[in-house]
Amino acid sequence: MLQRPALIDHADMSAEAANIIAAVRTFGDSALYDFATQFDGCTLDQLKISEAEIDAAEDALSLDAKAAIDVAISNVRRFHQAQVPSDIDVEIGPGIRCERVSQPIDAVGLYVPAGSAPLPSTAIMLAVPAAIAECPQRILCTPPDKQGNVNAATLVAAWRSGITDIFKVGGAQAIAAMAYGTETIPKTDRICGPGSARVTAAKTLVASDPNGASIDFPAGPSEVLVIADACADPAFVAADLLSQAEHGEDSQVILLTDSRSLAEATVREVTRQLQSLPRQEIASKALESGRVVLTGDIATAIEISNNYAPEHLILQIENARTVLPQVRNAGSVFLGRWAPESVGDYCSGTNHVLPTYGVARSYSGLGVDQFMRQMTVQELTGEGLRSLAPAVLELSALEGLDAHGEAVRIRLLDVVRKAG
Repeated sequence: MLQRPALIDHADMSAEAANIIAAVRTFGDSALYDFATQFDGCTLDQLKISEAEIDAAEDALSLDAKAAIDVAISNVRRFHQAQVPSDIDVEIGPGIRCERVSQPIDAVGLYVPAGSAPLPSTAIMLAVPAAIAECPQRILCTPPDKQGNVNAATLVAAWRSGITDIFKVGGAQAIAAMAYGTETIPKTDRICGPGSARVTAAKTLVASDPNGASIDFPAGPSEVLVIADACADPAFVAADLLSQAEHGEDSQVILLTDSRSLAEATVREVTRQLQSLPRQEIASKALESGRVVLTGDIATAIEISNNYAPEHLILQIENARTVLPQVRNAGSVFLGRWAPESVGDYCSGTNHVLPTYGVARSYSGLGVDQFMRQMTVQELTGEGLRSLAPAVLELSALEGLDAHGEAVRIRLLDVVRKAG
C-alpha cells in the first residue's frame, strides 16, 4: 500500500541526462543556448542575468511580496546561523593535540527549478545557508520562460539572499554546466537543489565522476505523510494533504490514523476542498496514488512512518511533542494542529530542501553543513610521539606496513639523540 509511484524509467532518464551532459561538456555555452530553444522554447541572447533585469524584477514585485521575501530570508537566516559548526581542539594526551576545523566549500552551484510553478522560496533555502557558510563563489541556475525571462520573485529572492551570479539555464544542462563549467558559467565543487527526474539523474551522474561535482542528496517526487488521531480537525488534515498534492502529479500524500471517523471525514474534506483549487487537475492526479491507512494505534502509525521515511511528516495528534523521540526517519517534522507544512516550505526558518523517496533513512535535509567541509589536524611533540610509538609500531606490524613503523622509528632516534 505504501509503495511509492514508480519513477520514470531510470535507464532511459539516465541515458538522456548523459547525452545532455556530454553535449554541454563538448560545446559549452552553444549547447546551453540550443537546449534553451529545445526545452524552454525560447531564444536567449545571454545566459547571465543582468543588473537591469534584477532592477526590473524589484520594480515588478509589490511591497507586500518583497516584505514576505524579507521575512522568509530573516527567519531562515536566524535558524541556519545557529547551525554553524564549532571547531574542535582536544589534547588527547601530553604533547598530542587533535583538531577539527570547518571550511566553506570553495564554489557551490544552486539549482532552482521552475516547472509548473515558480519557486522563490527554494532560492532562499539554498542561498541563505550558502551565504552563512561564506562559500567564496555562489552561483544559481534556474530555467527561463518562453519569453526568455526568469520569474521576478525568484530573482529578487536570490539577489536579496546574497546571490549575484544568476544564470538562465535549467534542467540537466544546468547541472552539467555547474559541474564542468562553460565559457560563461564557472565550474563548482558542489551542486545543491531539487529538480525533475532528469535533473536528479544528471546530479547522480556528475557526482559519480571525479571530474564532476558532489551533490547534496538524490531525491524523487515531493511527499507528505500525516499521522492524525481522533482529536485532529479533518479540514486541517485535508488541507495538508492537498497542499502537497498540488506540487505535482507525481507527489505522494498519505494519511495514517487510528480513527475511522477521522479517516472518513478527511476523505470528504479532501473532495470538498479540491473543488476550489486552481491546480485541481494536478492535485487530483497525485491523489490517485494517495493512501489513507487505518492503524491499530498511533505507535503503529509511527512505526510505519519510520519505515516509509517521508520527506514531510505532520503529527496532528494530541500532545504531539511527546512522541517526537519515537520518530527516527523523516526529512522535516511538523508538530501539532498549528504547524502546517506550508510554514516550513516558506518562512518558519527550517529548510525545505529535503530528502525524498525514502532517502531520509540515511540523509539529512539541507543545512549550513552541506556547504562546508571538515578537516582534521594533529600536532605532536617529541614526548607525544614517544607515548604513541609502541601502539603505532605494533599496529603497523599487524598490518604488515613496515614503512609506517619506520616513519615513527626514525623520529624516535632523533628524539633520543637530541635528548642525549
